[in-house]
Amino acid sequence: MFEKKLNLTTLLEHVDPSYLNYQEWVNVGMALKYEGYTASDWDEWSRRDGGRYHPGECFKKWTSFEGNGNPVTGATITQMAKDNGWLPRSAYDRELDWDDEISGSSGDYVVVDKNWIEGKEIHEPAEWNPVQQITTYIGALFEASENVGYVTEAWQSEEGKWLPNKGAYDRTAGELIELLHMCDGDIGQVFGDYKPEAGAWIRFNPLDGKGVKNENVTEFRYALVESDTMDIEKQNAVMRELELPIAVMVYSGGKSLHAIVRVEAANYDEYRKRVDYLYDICRRNGLAIDKQNRNPSRLSRMPGVERNGKKQFIVDTNLGKASWAEWHEWIEGINDDLPDPESLTESWDNMPPLAPPLIEGMLRQGHKMLMAGPSKAGKSFALIELSIAIAEGIKWLAWQCTKGKVLYVNLELDRASALHRFKDVYRALGMPPHNIGNIDIWNLRGKSVPMDKLAPKLIRRAAKKNYIAVIIDPIYKVLTGDENSADQMAHFTNQFDKIATELGASVIYCHHHSKGSQGGKKSMDRASGSGVFARDPDALIDLVELEVTEALYMQEENKAICSMYKGLFQQYNPAYLQEQVSQDDELSAKAMEDHAKRAMPHVMETIKPTIEQALEAVRARSAWRVEGTLREYAKFKPVNMWFQYPVHRVDDTGSLKDIEPEGESKPPWQKATGKRKNKAKEERRSKADEFADVVSNCNFGEPPTVLDVIAWYGSTGKEVAERTVRDWIKRYGYEIDRSLGFRIVKKEEE
Repeated sequence: MFEKKLNLTTLLEHVDPSYLNYQEWVNVGMALKYEGYTASDWDEWSRRDGGRYHPGECFKKWTSFEGNGNPVTGATITQMAKDNGWLPRSAYDRELDWDDEISGSSGDYVVVDKNWIEGKEIHEPAEWNPVQQITTYIGALFEASENVGYVTEAWQSEEGKWLPNKGAYDRTAGELIELLHMCDGDIGQVFGDYKPEAGAWIRFNPLDGKGVKNENVTEFRYALVESDTMDIEKQNAVMRELELPIAVMVYSGGKSLHAIVRVEAANYDEYRKRVDYLYDICRRNGLAIDKQNRNPSRLSRMPGVERNGKKQFIVDTNLGKASWAEWHEWIEGINDDLPDPESLTESWDNMPPLAPPLIEGMLRQGHKMLMAGPSKAGKSFALIELSIAIAEGIKWLAWQCTKGKVLYVNLELDRASALHRFKDVYRALGMPPHNIGNIDIWNLRGKSVPMDKLAPKLIRRAAKKNYIAVIIDPIYKVLTGDENSADQMAHFTNQFDKIATELGASVIYCHHHSKGSQGGKKSMDRASGSGVFARDPDALIDLVELEVTEALYMQEENKAICSMYKGLFQQYNPAYLQEQVSQDDELSAKAMEDHAKRAMPHVMETIKPTIEQALEAVRARSAWRVEGTLREYAKFKPVNMWFQYPVHRVDDTGSLKDIEPEGESKPPWQKATGKRKNKAKEERRSKADEFADVVSNCNFGEPPTVLDVIAWYGSTGKEVAERTVRDWIKRYGYEIDRSLGFRIVKKEEE
């Protein structure tokens, strides 16, 4: 049975019984009985419909509800409440299951507060003019050449209800209006006499003159909005409040208004979609509409006639928005969930506190960080190190982390490998696993989905976990769209905003570098794909490899051997280390070896494999520089580090501070400038290659003008004419881009 964590009587406060038809009202009673509520609960709620409530009816009906194999449950009431604007609490009313879905943030489309809206009266025309009524109606909806369908003949069913027959459809709007002006007020001469007890009907979309079915409709221009579940005045008020693009509103002479609404569909398929959308908006705002009204060939009440003693008349024309497009934009706009602008004066003297730091001097809680680097940088290990640093509240590389819970979303490794990596990194860091309960791992290898689908699932699972960081590794597994497309990548990165906003957690993710050398680029230009990647996060951390020289490797080997010998001395002969080994000797592998031979001869017999292992470990290291672009903090000095599987260690000794990144040690334009100054001769190349180099380098890496190219050649002692440069531009696949200020760029291949 439906859990009573959701109080159904509370939900019924959002459901007005006067808006429901008989079967819906009965369903509420059946649902209440199934869920263990009482007839008094149903009766008390039903009293709100003063027009239809009959004392004792609920109790009599209650006894007739018997169980069956397909019962009406409390979920029916929950859905009714949602349809009328009720939303679950943001913290959720129950623990969500892993496979539950949550709705998007596109809004509930509730414009009308039915509890507060006041009815708007309709007024019968002071002077009754049937001809004017019907000509106004036809003129508002039809072109003169379009066929109009109408019905004046009706038959009475066994229940006593008057029903229309097929009617006529062979005359145009122009013909009918002309005949009406000539009928001396007797519209029966034009349409045929109608039964006063039944009234008359008219079709609101033009026909082809061959029939009255949907396939005979020539223009899908209008739809009928009619609801008889609330009083006339409230129908009028709700339709106006919704700003429906109403061409004509007619009083039916009964319990409802007939609003002929502009939908302006191109074809039947689009008509159905737009009518479904229209009816859904109406339903959410209390207008329960009969689904039979969906047909484009549907009949509506004809104004200018009488029905059982009441007049069918035009209430108003051209209400609400002027077109479907304008109304659709409006209804979507008021449900955009965007905050209102606020005046700076409201906060000037009472500034809100800044979000606390997650990584000191780098990233605040609830903000986003991207780590970019090549495939061999150990990015995944760096993110695992970061997970551990947050869980334990220790330093990550050179930055202190705030202690808290972290979710690591593993998209690349199988479960066993991921778990082993965490344990290996803990051991390599020498960190006791005191707070491993702060780390949750979500293993999604082989199960990943695009980011716009993953984000709501992630939010749902993490909603009550109190994570302060969510780490996603790597993002190429969930990338949606072309990574070089700015608009598609903006949509992609917006998903990280959703996660950060909904969870109040920092979102940290990694991405790969673009192809080619990275040494001459800024840190924010190294990540592959659109510049959106670099400009979207609050912190961009970039790893670039350093080119380790042979001399530096030998220096590091010396350090490693010295460290190994020192450890052996501390283990086997600490007194000798303290008394006989000088500080200078501790820095020399040869000196430490000589001391070891004298003080630990028994150890030296077995030390060779250990030395070889230490030397191999040094050669297996790679050197890296961490650079960053920060939005919330001042730019930090580059941090150099070694990556020795499976962890990164900061270079505290300064060995790497003067090492250049791999590849280009200088930007291309600086290298070209140096060559010109030194008048060094380049090796012979083709004219096309030479011109490509000139275009790339003569303006410091930016697209040059024709004059820039001429000046560059002049600086090398070679004079070229403007006509020659323009000829080379065409010959070698370039063009002049006027939008960039008449600069030379490579022509895009067609």
